[in-house]
Formats: sequence, structure tokens, C-alpha cells
Amino acid sequence: MPNVKPPREGSEMSKNRYRSNGIPIWSKRAIDGPGIWVSCVKGKEKPTVGELYDLFESLASELWPETPATEADDDDGHDDSGVEDLEKQIAKELASIKAPRKGQRFANCQTNTPCVLFISCKAPVDPVRLVLKHIENVENTGVTHTRYAHRLTPVTNTCVANAPEIKSLAQRVLKLFLMEDPQEDCCRYKIELKVRNHNTLSRQTLIDTVVSCVPSRWTVDLEHAQVFVLVEVFKSVCGIGIVKDYYAHRRFNVMEIANTRNSEAGLGDGRLTVPKGASDGRREN
Repeated sequence: MPNVKPPREGSEMSKNRYRSNGIPIWSKRAIDGPGIWVSCVKGKEKPTVGELYDLFESLASELWPETPATEADDDDGHDDSGVEDLEKQIAKELASIKAPRKGQRFANCQTNTPCVLFISCKAPVDPVRLVLKHIENVENTGVTHTRYAHRLTPVTNTCVANAPEIKSLAQRVLKLFLMEDPQEDCCRYKIELKVRNHNTLSRQTLIDTVVSCVPSRWTVDLEHAQVFVLVEVFKSVCGIGIVKDYYAHRRFNVMEIANTRNSEAGLGDGRLTVPKGASDGRREN
């Protein structure tokens, strides 16, 4: 009779499948921290992530340029021989190969939901400022640099989707907004709520929780709001961000912005259309 290995005990399997902090070793990155919610064409989530990485890195390099490490000067004020120069060059190349990779500023967090992406941002990247810069570029050029992305929703931070955590997050985000923009101490506002795959808290409960944190001098204006509190609830996660002129920017739908701008300029429909005189290897026909 052939030897049959007995099944491993559950405790042993747990030990092998879980890290010491309890996180499964096969788990994907959880939705957490500052980031950008992105809606995209169904079935095109993977290529959209790649395009967003390139786009966001380009914008972040412009807004938050990384300072290169300075190399120590060891010339000692005299000329080195050709052999020594070659050795130094080889040593520098080897050091650059062995150097640790530059930390990623953006990471795709798995949503396991069609058409919905979340790209987390690492400090010092500010998701709101990043998206506003991209919106400004699209409005000026009609170029989105993405083929399938629709709406971008920046959130300053995220939390577990329960009332106490949402209230705490709203207070922190509002305080940060007022610190950066103190002239908005008295303004007209509207809460822009989006709920996906969540049925624990009702829409009214979510709205009431955020409203309780808004400064008393702010007044609700559903038609002519100056400030918009973006609240994104997805499954068990809630994200909050605050922006201005949300409707004037077509709710940050870059596809609509590009199409409108290009139509007005007589350029037709083209999300990747490049302005005359420029070039882009990803241009669509």
C-alpha cells in the first residue's frame, strides 16, 4: 500500500500562510492612506494602471522633484591617470547597480471590482494637488495621456467605513484644508457622496456624520457650492478629500474635459490627441 502523507495540521498551515503580524502572505496591498480613486473602461483595468503610473510619476516629478544624492568629490585637486579614471567609472557603475531601488510613490491597491481602481500615494505626494494639476493640463491641451481612465477622485486619507472613524477622518481633513486655505473659513459647500458595494451605513448616516464636522460658518449650497467635500465609500473603506470648483471641472472626468476642449477647438474626439507640433508614441488613430 503506497505511503500517503497525512494532511498538515491547520496550525501548521496557518503558520506557513500568515506572517507574524497576521497578514496572509498571498494578500495584495490593502486600500489605505492617501490616494486617487479612478473609474475606467470595463476590462481595461490593467493597462489603465500602467498608464496612470507613468502619468502620475511624470506629474509628481514636476511638483515634487527628488533631489539627487550628491557624490563625494575625491579628486584631491590633482589629475588622475587614465587607469584610475576607468577604475572609478567602473566602481560608480557597480555602485549604481547595487544601490537600492528608488521607493515607489504610487501603488495599485486591489479592489477586485470591474471599472474601479485605487492608486495610493506616498508622501510627499498630495493626491488633490496632483489631480488638480492633471485637470489643468487636460483643460489647456486636450491631452489626457490615458486611453481608458474616466473620473479621478482624490482623497486626502482613508479609514474604516464606520461612523466614529469617518467622523475622525472628516475632522482631520477639514482641519488640514482650513490650515492650507484659511480664507475658506466661511463658504458655501456641498457633500459629494459616492457609495459602492457598501450597505452597512445608509447614505443619510454618512452625510450626517460628515456634516457634523463641518465648520458652523459654512453653509450648504447644492446649486452654487464653492467647496466640495468628496466622500468615497467602497466596501469597508471610506476616503475623504476637499476640492474647489468640482462641477466647473466636470467632476474631474478627464475624458469629458478632453472631448469638450477638443470639440471646441475643432480637433474632434481624441483622449490621446497630441497638440500640433508635439509627438506622442501612444497616439491613437
